[in-house]
Amino acid sequence: MLYLPLPEILTEAYLEIRAVETEEVVTIIEVLSPKNKQLGIGRLQYETKRLKILGSATHLVEIDLLRQGNPMPMVGNFLSSLYRIVVSDSETRPKAKLYGFNLQDEIPEFLVPLRTGEPEPIINLNLFLNEIYHQGSYDLRINYSRPPIPTLSESDTA
Repeated sequence: MLYLPLPEILTEAYLEIRAVETEEVVTIIEVLSPKNKQLGIGRLQYETKRLKILGSATHLVEIDLLRQGNPMPMVGNFLSSLYRIVVSDSETRPKAKLYGFNLQDEIPEFLVPLRTGEPEPIINLNLFLNEIYHQGSYDLRINYSRPPIPTLSESDTA
């Protein structure tokens, strides 16, 4: 008897905020994965999805916490940063808000756009990630003696 390799099915998770009464998608929150940022079919699929969202009435929140790979396309005068949160309100496109930050910075809070007239919740991603890190015991699961990939500057390593 022999065994044949089966394809590995990877799913990309994202969060949709929908209007209760109509089920209309109001906002999509995407946390970029390595597959989204590396050249190839995964990036092409994500960029196609991103363009579809940007051409719609749906708001987009795109969270990039990865140093690897190529950042998503953006045009304008903005400071370069390792990590980015982009908030694209459909009513002000093509303008978007960019929250750039680096390793030693605290993750900035940001507003999630909803329907006109609805209060926009403030997301404190730093608080969420710290809680996930603590609850998941990542301090015990991650081998901090190995150098990170890609490598860090001397000050960021310290």
